[in-house]
Amino acid sequence: MVSSPHEAMHRIFQEYPGLFSRVSELLGVPITAPTSVSVMPTDLTESRPVERRVDTLLRLDVEGDESFLLAVEAQGKKGEDKPASWAYYLSYLYTKYRMPPLLLVVCQDRATAEWASRTVPIGPRAWPALTLRPLVAGPHNMPVITDVAEARKDLVLTTLAAITHAADPDIGAILKTLSAALRDAPEIIADPLVEFTAQGLGNRPAAQQWRNLVAVDLSFYKSAISEEIRDEGRSEGLSEGRSEGIAQGILLFLAQAGIDVPDEARERITTCRDIDTLNRWLLRAPTARSAEDVFAGE
Repeated sequence: MVSSPHEAMHRIFQEYPGLFSRVSELLGVPITAPTSVSVMPTDLTESRPVERRVDTLLRLDVEGDESFLLAVEAQGKKGEDKPASWAYYLSYLYTKYRMPPLLLVVCQDRATAEWASRTVPIGPRAWPALTLRPLVAGPHNMPVITDVAEARKDLVLTTLAAITHAADPDIGAILKTLSAALRDAPEIIADPLVEFTAQGLGNRPAAQQWRNLVAVDLSFYKSAISEEIRDEGRSEGLSEGRSEGIAQGILLFLAQAGIDVPDEARERITTCRDIDTLNRWLLRAPTARSAEDVFAGE
């Protein structure tokens, strides 16, 4: 079954194909930004009944250089059959389109990213006929962006970086930075990036942190996730639902940072029903060093 993180990790390149040139530069393989991009069919099935389907396939045309095909694969875990599938994809694409293909694998954990980064020789050890050499983007080489000014410079790259760092101990600060940067962006830009982030975090604890950040001020966001939060508020009582959600977000931030929360502090957070107070505590939680730091100045 295809997961939401899986979809987000490759579909973001369909929606923002120029992202690849920025990612390739980060990965040490600078490729000139394309002058045009075409979304290609992803079905690589042969006439025989064997279905092979790449996640995303793009044609990138580069001014003054050769055009090439970019196959993007979202990889959630190691798979012993994947290198053979990837090699098939690349050889099939080269045969069908007579254009050089390039494979980009996007991961959310370091072990999978390091596994996917291996160069795989195909053929006899003395003389491999082919060599599989994918580019890999993951938490091992994507930047941890916690500066709002830096995030604003490239919101799409910041979104992908946040998705790849979904399991990072600093994910609270990363998401807080992204949320703050998106507040100043036009709705047409912010809305899809809010959605990609929500999809990319899947069912990880960070997903609830993102929902809570979005919920702090719904007026900033008009996307589907905001509507979902609004609907939850209407069905359960807006004030009650939001206060409980924000309280859980505060506790998640503290737990993610490994901070022990005494029973008295936990009760103070979970029983508070003042949205403004909870929002202040939520904004302090990602940088708190102790539970008491959340209540500083109260």
